[in-house]
Amino acid sequence: MNRQALNDLLALGEGFTTEFKKAGTSGLGREICAFANATGGVILIGVTDAGEVVGVADHNKLKSDVQATARSAEPPIAVEVESAGEVLCVTVPAQHSKPYSFGGKFYLREGASSQQMSRQEIREFFYREGLIHFDETPCERFSLEEDLTDEAWNTFRRRARIPADMPPLTALKNLHLLTGDGRMTHAGAWLLARDIQTFSISADVACALFMGTDKVHILDRRGFHGDVYSMIDEVMAWLLSKLNIAYIIKHVKREERPELPEEALREAVVNALVHRDYRSTANVHVYVFKDRVEVVSPGGLPAGMSEADLGIKSIPRNPLLFGMLHRMEAVEHIGSGIRRIRRLCTEYGVAEPEIEISPHWFVLRFPRPGMTEATGQEKPGPDAADVGDQVGTQWESSRHQVGTKSALSRHQVGTKSALSRHQVAILVKCKEDQGITELMAVAGRSDRTKFRNQVLIPLLEEGLLEMTIPDKPRSSKQRYRLTERGRRCLDEHAPEQNDKDA
Repeated sequence: MNRQALNDLLALGEGFTTEFKKAGTSGLGREICAFANATGGVILIGVTDAGEVVGVADHNKLKSDVQATARSAEPPIAVEVESAGEVLCVTVPAQHSKPYSFGGKFYLREGASSQQMSRQEIREFFYREGLIHFDETPCERFSLEEDLTDEAWNTFRRRARIPADMPPLTALKNLHLLTGDGRMTHAGAWLLARDIQTFSISADVACALFMGTDKVHILDRRGFHGDVYSMIDEVMAWLLSKLNIAYIIKHVKREERPELPEEALREAVVNALVHRDYRSTANVHVYVFKDRVEVVSPGGLPAGMSEADLGIKSIPRNPLLFGMLHRMEAVEHIGSGIRRIRRLCTEYGVAEPEIEISPHWFVLRFPRPGMTEATGQEKPGPDAADVGDQVGTQWESSRHQVGTKSALSRHQVGTKSALSRHQVAILVKCKEDQGITELMAVAGRSDRTKFRNQVLIPLLEEGLLEMTIPDKPRSSKQRYRLTERGRRCLDEHAPEQNDKDA
């Protein structure tokens, strides 16, 4: 280390990666151990806490003592020792055999000081570094007598392709789902659960459909809390029901094509459940917005993974659960999740998902295909547009989404042919401001919630109606009125209505 580099360190003062030590090796093992358990650092011997250089004598002997101290750690820590004038510089590189202890104790760098870790901190450190996998630990809440029912076992056995004549405990032990002392692991509990929250309160999946592009107005909300395998199927069924579907008609055969690739969405849901941090108090979220679908998983990236590694290597946070889901064929390709999702989206003709990573969250964000301004019709991908013997392509939206297929449910909004007579009547009524009660009477509806979700919200989302008090959607003084777009839509339907009346 040259003089300028030393001066730079002195100018910055003590911190997370720098420690000043006036003399000797007393307490040095603690400092080296703390840096080794963090991201590494530099110890300057011969500098006071105030940053004043006092220097040390006999550098050769001191270098030998420093190396001996570092080697006495468990496991031994590799350090670099060099002189910079009167100061001895001890560099602790980032280590790869964490955790390290010194004198039978574990230390960690906290700010500008080194602290001995408590039992809970040691436990947390082991989890964070991937040295202990939570899915392999015993689940104290699972009772083999009460929770391992015949129904749960037979379902699991079929999924995991276990011979029918093999005793349950033998199979579970061979699959490492039972610990050495015969207790069920968390992975086993999650796969055999009737209600996963019985064993891990936040292991469920929360799904929500929102109006527009923010979380202000919720159209639908569902929670799923069965076993992990069942939740994958249930979440996918819910998710697909909220997306637009293209019907590609080939002679008498009709093929369904969701607006986003089903396999890519499924891979995202599986990844969220298998790689999440089950010690977190947060759960997995699946959000559907007008312009995107988000799959949010608590826990960030597992230890040893960086954003640059995504699509290149895989380090499962829950390897036992991951291995079992692969055996159950819920995970098709080991270590190819993100790469496969990107490839599937590209082949499907839609944009690749955006990835957002923080220390505590991992978000996959799928942009929904754009809508044409004139009709709200979703732009079909290349597979839907280029079909050799295709007779036609029709699009249908989910219950709460806007589509264009003429066979939409009677209260959904889409192109001219999709408006029902009740919807047209509501638009006519709203040439003057109207309350929800008056509009329900026009449609012959008595259930306010269903009317709002099935009739009003689609009309509002399509831009045919607007609220008189948009900042307070549920206000008792709320009224609804026709927009300019709604007026144009009525003009288009006028000839059709005359034909029906004739």
